[in-house]
Amino acid sequence: MSILFTNARLIDPERGETRGALLVEDGRIKAVIESGDLPQAEEVIDCRGKCLAPGIVDLGVKVSEPGERHKESFASAGRAAAAGGVTTIVTRPDTLPSIDTPETLEFVVRRAREDSPVRVLPMAALTKGREGREMTEIGFLRDAGAVAFTDCDRVVTDTKVFSRALAYARSLDALVMAHVQEPGLSKGAVVTSGKFASLRGLPGVSPMAERMALDRDIALLEMTGARYHADQITTARALPALERAKDNGLDITAGVSVHHLTLNELDVADYRSFFKLKPPLRAEEDRMAVGEALASGLIDILCSMHTPQDEESKRLPFEEAASGAVGLETLLPASMRLVHGGVIDLPGLFRALSLNPSRRLGLETGRLTEGAPADLVWFDPDAPFVLDRATLRSKSRNTPFDGARLEGKVLGTWVAGRSVTETC
Repeated sequence: MSILFTNARLIDPERGETRGALLVEDGRIKAVIESGDLPQAEEVIDCRGKCLAPGIVDLGVKVSEPGERHKESFASAGRAAAAGGVTTIVTRPDTLPSIDTPETLEFVVRRAREDSPVRVLPMAALTKGREGREMTEIGFLRDAGAVAFTDCDRVVTDTKVFSRALAYARSLDALVMAHVQEPGLSKGAVVTSGKFASLRGLPGVSPMAERMALDRDIALLEMTGARYHADQITTARALPALERAKDNGLDITAGVSVHHLTLNELDVADYRSFFKLKPPLRAEEDRMAVGEALASGLIDILCSMHTPQDEESKRLPFEEAASGAVGLETLLPASMRLVHGGVIDLPGLFRALSLNPSRRLGLETGRLTEGAPADLVWFDPDAPFVLDRATLRSKSRNTPFDGARLEGKVLGTWVAGRSVTETC
């Protein structure tokens, strides 16, 4: 099957933005055509001057299989991803039970292959049960398909266990992803500490908790030489430490969720539990500093941190409500706030959404170059709409953007040259 995309704004994270056409054959990009005669193809799609970009690679998605399928399944997550222009979801192991054995991982790989219209790459737990006491069989899990290892939002507090896991991962060239929050300071906290938290009577955590945890992990990286990714850097105080680590040649990258780049601590003013996240939303100064870090490349990856929670978990007093928000369908339109606000341009945005996560995981995706997989998203960056969470494809609809005015509509999604838009 050959497809010719014509009259497109081509958003290439490596080469910038151009206008032209894209030819796809046998699931891969055959040619990028900026001028001259167009070749023949079995199907021709007129992009009408809208954007054609590499499909999004979303690092850190929770799919609640096994254990909590009522919150999210691979089928529903796949449909949501396709609707949001996400062509690869990198899933977290914080399921019930945790994905900490090759047998559980094989179940996930098989179920994803059967049910999801988009690519699914699973991560596995770093320690058994994500309890921080004994590391998993990293080698066997890697052979079974794990692309990275993480205990998700549980911090491995035993430094000896964590250092041994990092050293073993280093021997296998495996990537370790960690949540950087000092667990003692952050225990029981639901917002960022400060005047606003005090006025609302909510327990808060200092931004320094993120800096302290990152400093510890950087010291262990210096000792072990492991490949490491900080799942979310959300405060200005953590940025100098991250910059020093990179300048010192450590193999470290960092990510941030779209919610922390487009919302701030004031959004929880009415105790709205859909805005309860982990880590909590930060001050406006932090949000702006992290946005600048993403634009400069200091922070590498932008993700949704898709965390489905059912209504019973969210419709509780703020302190008791579950943390997290869905984001597969809102990742791109919410990210467009950064583009329209002048924080980052479209090629820079897709470096963070597609190219950098692909590079970190050693994937071929994330670029519009000859020979690359034809994982593509066609979207209108300026189309306005008001989000109605009832229309979301996820089983859980705990989005903080319900009723928000957004810009950027996905018009089509292709995985390996195959349209998955109809699965939405």
